[in-house]
Amino acid sequence: MTSVMRAEIGEQPDALRRTIDALLPRTPDLAALGRETRQVLFIARGSSDNAAVYGRYLVESHTGRLATLAAPSIATTYKRRLDLSGVLAVAISQSGKTEEIVETLDWARDCGARTVAVTNGAGSPLAEAAEVALITEAGDEIAVPATKTYTTQLAALSVIGLGLGADVEGGVEGGGDDLRRVPDEVARLIALTEESPALPEIVEELAKVPGAVVSGRGIAFGTALELALKIKEACYLHAMGLSYADLQHGPIAVVDAQTPALLVAADSGPTLAGTVALARRVAGAGARAYGLGGGSDLAAACSASLPGPVLPEWTAPLGLIVPGQILVENLARRLGIDPDVPRGLNKVTQTD
Repeated sequence: MTSVMRAEIGEQPDALRRTIDALLPRTPDLAALGRETRQVLFIARGSSDNAAVYGRYLVESHTGRLATLAAPSIATTYKRRLDLSGVLAVAISQSGKTEEIVETLDWARDCGARTVAVTNGAGSPLAEAAEVALITEAGDEIAVPATKTYTTQLAALSVIGLGLGADVEGGVEGGGDDLRRVPDEVARLIALTEESPALPEIVEELAKVPGAVVSGRGIAFGTALELALKIKEACYLHAMGLSYADLQHGPIAVVDAQTPALLVAADSGPTLAGTVALARRVAGAGARAYGLGGGSDLAAACSASLPGPVLPEWTAPLGLIVPGQILVENLARRLGIDPDVPRGLNKVTQTD
């Protein structure tokens, strides 16, 4: 029986197409805010925070602006006032109803920041609180694990990057063309992943172990964090999401026959060679390495691999998480878990 999570994974091409078509015309609004700011502060929790990691790397690597992740407790618990003049605060929430995120965006505005919201909740408190609200077009998402709301957030963050002057080939127009390729590429990737003989192989191997390490770097790092989160919340396995640079500083000691590594990478870009080298190191230590993306180079270095999107590195995360989503959904069902309603979780999470 098909899970709701699997059905919503399949809705992503259309959700992405609607979102990209709706948000690309907003780049002038974002450019206007960009002219009045010099750095970006991302405000988020959970899957949205993993999307923010992508946003941070995109902004820093392609617009030359400093970007940071907010600590909402500074606003909500410590209640400290900071000088945020010259800051563009971008709050990300699927529902737009998480009180902590709304409160932190209000705090950022009161501290002098200009404000943007990224949310699937039109008319939500978060959308109402922001100067510019980027409303994603994911439609209703029923399964608790975020899939289409996550990828449409990435699309919105890509548009923010373009609005802030990302140095991608062809500028804003060329970047828009890159984004418009994403929905068809995601549809192709869904079909390829489900047909891949590596999918059941990796599922069976992961069903035998208590956990895994998930690693990537740079633009792909947020994907590694999101995949680790999905494994934890939907499959109840221990999963550690790490940059491969951090992994090599000590935690790689946990990678062994009972703790495989899932390695994510775009098919091109400056972090691919390091990911391939890590796969070889993992294999040399007698552990299993499973690749997601990374093209033929990563596939050759891994025990098994799932395909990645054929997209420029800066847009690759919009597709790169998709084989991971399919892997998690299959693994949850293999373990006898309903992926739609993980224990202890709700669709909207309120934090203090």
